[in-house]
Amino acid sequence: MIGQFAAIAAAFFIVAVSPGPANLACAATAMAHGRAAGLRFAFGLSLGLALWGLCAATGLGALLAASQSALIVMKIAGASCLLYLAWLSARSAARPAAKASAPVAAGRAFRRGLLLNLSNPKAVLAWLAALSVGLGPDQGPGAVFGATGLCALIGLANYLGWAVLFSTAPAQALHTRFRAWIDGAVAVLYAGLGLGLLRSVITR
Repeated sequence: MIGQFAAIAAAFFIVAVSPGPANLACAATAMAHGRAAGLRFAFGLSLGLALWGLCAATGLGALLAASQSALIVMKIAGASCLLYLAWLSARSAARPAAKASAPVAAGRAFRRGLLLNLSNPKAVLAWLAALSVGLGPDQGPGAVFGATGLCALIGLANYLGWAVLFSTAPAQALHTRFRAWIDGAVAVLYAGLGLGLLRSVITR
């Protein structure tokens, strides 16, 4: 059982730490608005991730992954969220230094993180892939939920790590100096990912 959990943890860790939209959004929030906002954003991401894990553990994730209609809805929701974040980043990049973005309210930072992960259609697929690495059909509910809890903790630690790392003084100084370039690059990335999701819906 320990070996199975280790295999699941390793697989999920690789997916969790990769610089995808959630991690980059957490880093951007921490750099632009400070550690408190970054941590709240991270907790929102973690809750969204844990909810997808619960869906995967109860079998709902497999049903969603197999449903074309559900995937289309999730992709459209995910694209909308990414395009909204792209607009926020582009607006920040266009502002002069004297009008840099104001601090994000605590509840807003948490909600943005939660919404971003809840609207990510790849999250449930990542959960299903990670859980299938070490668990077989003969595993009981205890093993499934234990592995899900372990992966949720890994996700939480990952997001908190990004928030802390990118809210340090050097990271914030770097953002202050190159704010327009950083926010502009983030906006392009979000827009590309969002348009990619929409394109996958149109060309399916």
